[in-house]
Amino acid sequence: MRGMNDPHAPVVNEQQARAAAGITMALGAVAFAFANFDKVFWPIRTVSTFFCIDFLIRVTAGLRRSPTGLAAGWMTGRLAPQWVSAKPKRFAWSLGLGMSLVMAVITNRGIHGRLPRMICLSCLSLMWMEAALGLCLGCEIYGVMVRRGWRPPDDAFEVCASGACDLSIKRPVRAPAAEPR
Repeated sequence: MRGMNDPHAPVVNEQQARAAAGITMALGAVAFAFANFDKVFWPIRTVSTFFCIDFLIRVTAGLRRSPTGLAAGWMTGRLAPQWVSAKPKRFAWSLGLGMSLVMAVITNRGIHGRLPRMICLSCLSLMWMEAALGLCLGCEIYGVMVRRGWRPPDDAFEVCASGACDLSIKRPVRAPAAEPR
């Protein structure tokens, strides 16, 4: 495995990806609050359509070209980049694209209630995990798929956030160590 000083595969700045997740989480939370509490639905329609376009740009052209990616790049411009492999991120963004497409279709068709609420809360949870905890669940799923042979291994894996792409590890569940007295 090569070091990140000479990557041989496409990479994404983890700092920028987490900031983009925070931006989308904030926008989504505001839109959700209007829809859920005030029964004002135009923000959720607008935001879900925007997310669909933003994730489509991320998947096809990369984070640095998406609107939230541009804003996140500006916000994190003074931080040292933390490079991670692009394929798992692209997979995670594809999941985001799918969920935002479903939300855009159902909310713009006037469907409100439990279904869009559950999808929106799931998206908000995933964005919070990425932004606040640095846990990209889509990246974790991608790593599991490769380790189980559901996707072929690829030399494009350099390093992923939290080691999600490391094919050599089998992650045992361990109890936390007791604190010394």
